Amino acid sequence: MAISFSKYQGTGNDFILIDNRQNIFSKNDTKLVTLMCDRKFGIGADGLMLLEDHPNLDFKMVYYNADGSSSMCGNGGRCIMAFAKKIGVIEESATFEAIDGVHEAHFVGDIVSLKMNDVTEVEDGDGFVFLNTGSPHHVQFAEDLDEMDVKSLGREIRNSERYGTAGSNINFVKQERDFFRVRTY
Repeated sequence: MAISFSKYQGTGNDFILIDNRQNIFSKNDTKLVTLMCDRKFGIGADGLMLLEDHPNLDFKMVYYNADGSSSMCGNGGRCIMAFAKKIGVIEESATFEAIDGVHEAHFVGDIVSLKMNDVTEVEDGDGFVFLNTGSPHHVQFAEDLDEMDVKSLGREIRNSERYGTAGSNINFVKQERDFFRVRTY
């Protein structure tokens, strides 16, 4: 069976997007999700999203990580807004449901502004903060942000016993004047 899809990227994350308003893609087929997201044998992506009808909102976003697990992704939310606009589901703003609840978003020119839900649980760790924004984030301040080996250290933390098989986004942060610089594994 042929499945029509689009490919979008937001801030370095890339996604497969499927208009699933006709229920052409089975939401239970996580094996197909992992195959499609595979960078060697599939299309290749950080995640796959389904845009579906919602009875009361503009649409529903169903997000899968490349491993088939579900979560919320802010970059994905911005991409699905652009996709929804392109296929004529919305014009300049939308309210949509994701796994973590309802989100509001709108366009400012070509830029999508997405309101993420408030974080209700923040855990202070030894030298880091852990929070769940719809997907888990380990946040650690680092002074040597430009020189650090984000890939090695990030992989070590992400695969540690603390995060187990579920893992976590690993964010290294440095404050500079009135903004933050972030490098993520």
